Parts: sequence; structure tokens; C-alpha cells
Amino acid sequence: LILAPLVALAALPLLPARAMPAFPEPPALPAPADARPQVAVFAGGCFWGMEGLFEHVQGVVSVTAGYAGGSAATANYPTVGTETTGHAESVRITYDPRRISYGQLLKIFFSVAHDPTQLNRQTPDEGPSYRSAVFAQNPAQRQMASAYIATLNRAHLFARPIATRIESAPFYPAEGYHQHFMQKNPRHPYILAWDVAKLAKLKATYPQWYREGWK
Repeated sequence: LILAPLVALAALPLLPARAMPAFPEPPALPAPADARPQVAVFAGGCFWGMEGLFEHVQGVVSVTAGYAGGSAATANYPTVGTETTGHAESVRITYDPRRISYGQLLKIFFSVAHDPTQLNRQTPDEGPSYRSAVFAQNPAQRQMASAYIATLNRAHLFARPIATRIESAPFYPAEGYHQHFMQKNPRHPYILAWDVAKLAKLKATYPQWYREGWK
């Protein structure tokens, strides 16, 4: 009597698991005329984790933490922290376009590196210096980022609309103690609480782009 219901359940056909919708591919950007390194600048919350994540991406040559927007005179950590300078904590990514494209970097930025629906904040940090932004380095990057944001909004993958801004502004490297922060401080409480999981998600979601070790 006890086994009968179990036998009946076992005989039922298994229903396929509901697949999560695939994250859309970005528009294709024409290949550069030469193989010189290219630059992308993204902002998506604290630059410690953003820098550490992109340092684990295949094809990335270097990553620099810094401040995009505002002026050179106020591009320093204490002043940017007043949330009055117009800067955003950002990363400048130098990459080899033969190994990874700008579009693929955008895909990682939107799907793994941060939550692009948060406006002027990125949990747990609040303020416009933690805004989500793409700092386009040329008209082609601006066009691609704009088209990709429209594609993501149409796909309704997020509960809220994309809040990422597309901006054009200078980039200023941050102080030396901010550079390679995750690599130097892997057990820092902030890194453990907010960034380690993103690194694991990068490895699980895009193993073809993940690089072991530090650049």
C-alpha cells in the first residue's frame, strides 16, 4: 500500500525542465582594420570587483581601475566619494580584438559583471559614482551599446528596464592602492561578500572566455 503511489509516480513521464532564455548576442561590430589593442570603458559599481572580473577574461590585455567623467582636478577617491564630481567608478579594459570582441565584453558586462537595472547605485553602494554606464570610445561603440541595450529591454530578461547610460568622458586612473585590489586582497570582506560570486558566475556562464589566474 505504501509502495503503490511511488510506483505510479515513477511511471509518469518526466517533464522537461524549463530552460532559461538565452542572453541575447550583441550586434556585430566590424573587425578593426588592424590588430592593435582596443579600449573599452565600463562603469558598474565598485571598481574593485569590476576590475577583478575582467582580469579573468580571455583576450583582455590589462584592466585599470579609475574614474570616468568629471574633471582631472577632482578625480580622487575622497572627492569622488562626495557624489558631487560627476565621476563614475570605472574600469578601462585594453583587449585584443582578435581574441575577444567589444560585443562579447558588453555581453559579460550586462549579464555577469553587475545589475544594469540599478539607477545611480550598485548594491551595496549608493550614489551616482556607482552608476551603470558605458563610456563609448568612438561612434561605433556608442551605436553598438545603444542597440544592445534596446535588444535587452525588448527581451525582458530583467524585471526592470536597463538603467545603463551611454556617455563620453575622459578616464582618470585611480590611486595605486585601488589597482588589482581583488588580486591583492582576495579575503577582503567586501570582495567575499559581493564579488567572488560574480567571478564564479563568469566561469560557469562563459567558460570559453574565462581565464584561470590573474592577468
